[in-house]
Amino acid sequence: MTAQALPQTSLAQLFHQGRSFAYWQNKDVPDELLRQLYDLVSLGPTSKNCSPLRLLFLRSAEAKAKLIPALAAGNVAKVEAAPVTAILAYDRRFHDRLPMLFPHMEARTDFVGNEPLREETAMRNGSLQGGYFILAARALGLDCGPLSGFDNDAVDRLFFSDQAHHAYRSNFLCNLGYGDRTRLRERLPRLSFEDCCQLL
Repeated sequence: MTAQALPQTSLAQLFHQGRSFAYWQNKDVPDELLRQLYDLVSLGPTSKNCSPLRLLFLRSAEAKAKLIPALAAGNVAKVEAAPVTAILAYDRRFHDRLPMLFPHMEARTDFVGNEPLREETAMRNGSLQGGYFILAARALGLDCGPLSGFDNDAVDRLFFSDQAHHAYRSNFLCNLGYGDRTRLRERLPRLSFEDCCQLL
C-alpha cells in the first residue's frame, strides 16, 4: 500500500503549531505515555540500526535538583516547572548491541578500536533519534522544550559516572509536558526554500 500524506490537522500538530515551550500547565505526564514515546522513537531509522539514543526521564524534585547545578541560569526555572525533563544521551558503546540489532551482517568489528568512528556514529544517530523524539512527543499530544544551555561534562559526571553508564554522553535536554500557549511569543522567522535549497 502506498503511503498517503498526513492530513493538515496532523501536520499542524507536528509542525505548524508545534512550538518550543518554557511555561507549562500543572498537568502530569503518565509513565505509560513516556513508554509509548520511546516505542515510537525506537522505530525511526539509524545507520546499521545502531540505535545509540539513551534516555533519562527526570520526574521527581530530587532528580531535577541533581541536574540544577549543571544548568545555565536561564534554564533553571524552565526545568523546575516542567513535569518531565529528559536527558537525551548517546551510548558510545552502541556497537556492543549490533549483533542483536543488526544480526544479518557482522557490523560490530567495524567499530572495535575505532573511537573516532564510534563517536561520530553515536553522535549523528543519537541526534537523529532526538529529532524523532520531539516529533513523537508532539504526535502523542505532548509539548516539548528542548534545551542546550547546560554543562555536558557536569551532567555526565552527575548521571553517567557509574560503571553501567560510563559510555553515555549527554547530547541535549528536553522538557516535556503540556505547554502554556498563553505565554508563547510569536514564532520566529524561518529561512526560505531559496535560502537553503538547490534543485540540481
